[in-house]
Amino acid sequence: MSVGFVMLVHEALDRAAQIARHWSEHGKPVVIHVDKRVDGPTFEYFKGKLADLDNVRFSERHACEWGNWSIVAATQSACELMLEAFTDVRHVYLSSGSCMPLRPVEELQSYLDDRPRTDFVESVTTDEVDWTVGGLDQERFTLRFPFSWKRQRRLFDAYVDLQRRVKMARRIPEGLTPHLGSQWWCLTRQTLSAILQDPRRAEFDTYFRRVWIPDESYFQSLARLYSTQIESRSLTLSKFDFQGKPHVFYDDHLQLLRRSDCFVARKIWPRAERLYREFLAPASRALIMAEPNPLKIDRLFSRATERRTRGRAGLYMQGRFPNDGWENGKTSGRYSVFEGFTDLFEDFEAWIARRTGNRVHGNLFAEDRVHFAGGDEVYNGALSNSAPLRDYNPRAFLTNLIWNTRGEHQCFQFGPSDDQKISEFLATDRNAQISIISGAWAIPLFHSNQNFSDLRKVAAQLQRVEAAHLELLRMGKTKARVRIWSLAEFIENPMENLQTILDEIGGIGQRRLTEVPVMADLNGFGQFLQNLKNQGMSPHLMGDFPVIEDTLDKPQGGRPYLVK
Repeated sequence: MSVGFVMLVHEALDRAAQIARHWSEHGKPVVIHVDKRVDGPTFEYFKGKLADLDNVRFSERHACEWGNWSIVAATQSACELMLEAFTDVRHVYLSSGSCMPLRPVEELQSYLDDRPRTDFVESVTTDEVDWTVGGLDQERFTLRFPFSWKRQRRLFDAYVDLQRRVKMARRIPEGLTPHLGSQWWCLTRQTLSAILQDPRRAEFDTYFRRVWIPDESYFQSLARLYSTQIESRSLTLSKFDFQGKPHVFYDDHLQLLRRSDCFVARKIWPRAERLYREFLAPASRALIMAEPNPLKIDRLFSRATERRTRGRAGLYMQGRFPNDGWENGKTSGRYSVFEGFTDLFEDFEAWIARRTGNRVHGNLFAEDRVHFAGGDEVYNGALSNSAPLRDYNPRAFLTNLIWNTRGEHQCFQFGPSDDQKISEFLATDRNAQISIISGAWAIPLFHSNQNFSDLRKVAAQLQRVEAAHLELLRMGKTKARVRIWSLAEFIENPMENLQTILDEIGGIGQRRLTEVPVMADLNGFGQFLQNLKNQGMSPHLMGDFPVIEDTLDKPQGGRPYLVK
């Protein structure tokens, strides 16, 4: 008794002929169904390539289309011919023109000889399956699908919606429990003939003609009525991605396919020369007699799916962008944002760089240009310091900066004078560490010596901007690590506050502070804030800043020390 192969072919006919010849020359009968949409001359050419093989037959042709009954009809015609023409066939193995044997035919024959009554067909109920894509599980058996999902998508969707609204439901034939599974099965002659010769076949065929994707349910359901022993699995390796599309195997999947120990795999790329050369060689592999185990490679497919759907943190890909929330981390690494520190300390950027060993930039989102560390005009990854280029997509600018400097902690300054489009992105990025001295923007105004009426207008605008920024950071959706001090709170104990920031950043400055940045001259700053109040503005973000600053020890020269 032998195994016979039924092949469903519609493209890459040269490769299909190569596979059919391989099976035929190993003594296995082959019945081929060629899609009726293949033109006549091409079909005759294909038949001519196999004309010298006496155990190859061609079945009645059907015009096949994905998702409808025609594929089942093609399979029925080919199987009927197989059972009629080759009486010594005990198992019928359904395959396609893009399938390829991964192990010697002798191994498959020996494996089936040891299991003469076993049907290998994936067959599970809709309640137990979790791989269907498209939202139609039980409904594919209770609704009607007269329209093509590919060619008549609007009619397809509209008719499904109509049936749902009117609560239409088809009657499932008595005694039949719908099952789903892979199209690629291997059934015994007994089971297959019982399905094809069943007195109720007309009833079953009529029902399944309006089932969606019946090639994944017709034989899978009916086998449950007649089989005496079912192994609910396929001997063919076929993998699908998260969208329900089949994975295509290429030359670089050679070792992966061998590791699976499956007898057949689909879908093989027609130009995978190495795969066809290796697996169709006369003695490509020694007999190993291993149990087919596609689970061996499931871990790799899971990792591939995760990489495709989630990608690497901070690296945006076409498959996810611009879908909000699809990113696997907004940025690829931690970074620090300082707001108000360069206003309070004169040499803060150089000081924090020395203490941490990190790259410290100026205001990356300033209105005039991007202030890269060292005044660079072009930074890693060919990032320009042009403000218009940066403002075209501020999020992409920042994510590219962090990605292009992986392994190096980036620090930069930010404030209410900068472009605020990036604020929400910073607030919702888990990698951001934001340290803010609110109201510190008033110190440069205090030292600017401009007309007071102009200063008041600018101060009011900057306060509105910073207040909105702080409100955003205090919202529940904020994921960044945020520390906010008012100006008055920070200068009460600047040494401890700076040490807290250094401890969070890490780097080379883990010891207690011995060197501090130079604080700006704040003599008269309290009176400046009072003058703003007297002019009708309420500068509240600075905290309770005293008008007479006698709480700070002053060295000769008038500047307050950091520590008392």
